[in-house]
Amino acid sequence: MSAQSTLAPNEVAPPRRSAASTLVRRLAASPEAGVIIACVVVFVAIAANAETYTAVGNLQVMGRDLSQVGILAIGESLVILTGGIDLSVGALAGLAGILAGWMNVDEGLPAPLAILLTLVVTAGVGLWHGVMVTRLNVPPFVITLVTYTVAQGTALAVTSGSPINDLDPLFSNLSQYYIGQVPVPALFFVGAAAVAWFVLERTYVGRQIYAVGGNKEAARLAGIPTRRRITSTYVASSALAGLVGVLVIGRMNVADPSVGAGWELTAIAAAVVGGMSLSGGEGRIAGIAAGAILLEFITNGLLALKVSPYDQQVVQGAVLGVAILLDRARARYFGRSRS
Repeated sequence: MSAQSTLAPNEVAPPRRSAASTLVRRLAASPEAGVIIACVVVFVAIAANAETYTAVGNLQVMGRDLSQVGILAIGESLVILTGGIDLSVGALAGLAGILAGWMNVDEGLPAPLAILLTLVVTAGVGLWHGVMVTRLNVPPFVITLVTYTVAQGTALAVTSGSPINDLDPLFSNLSQYYIGQVPVPALFFVGAAAVAWFVLERTYVGRQIYAVGGNKEAARLAGIPTRRRITSTYVASSALAGLVGVLVIGRMNVADPSVGAGWELTAIAAAVVGGMSLSGGEGRIAGIAAGAILLEFITNGLLALKVSPYDQQVVQGAVLGVAILLDRARARYFGRSRS
């Protein structure tokens, strides 16, 4: 018997949704919808008013800039998922660049070894963060703020405030080469996002990280190794900051101790705009990547539009506020429709 034959005489069958409308509804219901829509709107609006915005050269510049913000945001988001915060990523990226340059130029180590040791050192800093947070119950804000201060001071102490020149060509090769028309640093960002997505969405470890962020005590009682999961996110965050530091000195072809200031705030902003909850346990890598892309679209777009530096922060805040409002409106609407 067909579905329509079971209807009462005066009953009207509900209208069938087309495949297109169903797809649109599913996309709109996704947590990343608000920030993705904002990305599209911002890009189209700026491209319509700035001829150079969509030029290949400018898109390549945005790809390199995106790698810095995006990789830091991915590492930061892993920590935030557990209910923590890492204020040291910007300063640690700056210190990583100094360490790699110092070991290569002043100590004469081959560039690959200098890069490897730099990543080991930064990962060790993340391990220290995790131990302090999980073993001694030091608030993440406090311990990472300490590292922020120490990293900045160490970078100045190692260089006496002067840049390190004559770096090995390998550093510039990593940052300035292309595969096709795509800058290599942008591929590092895509790779980091893909690995993080796979771990969080397709592995048991990723589910445990979400569980720890949602309710740490319940996760512990369920047998999840909460200390190890929290520590692993701090290690990943610090190691990714080290990678950013290496990429930056290759792009500048000099290790400058002033690099990295304020990057931690941009990384946190990208994570929050991308749907990451500062309380932990909520957020997806796709949203974080979109949040980083949105920030880069805005920053580069304001330069292309020749907006006064005094007005840029106002415009950035306004656009980011609209993105957050779109996301919250989507969450409320589809939350009601499911209830």
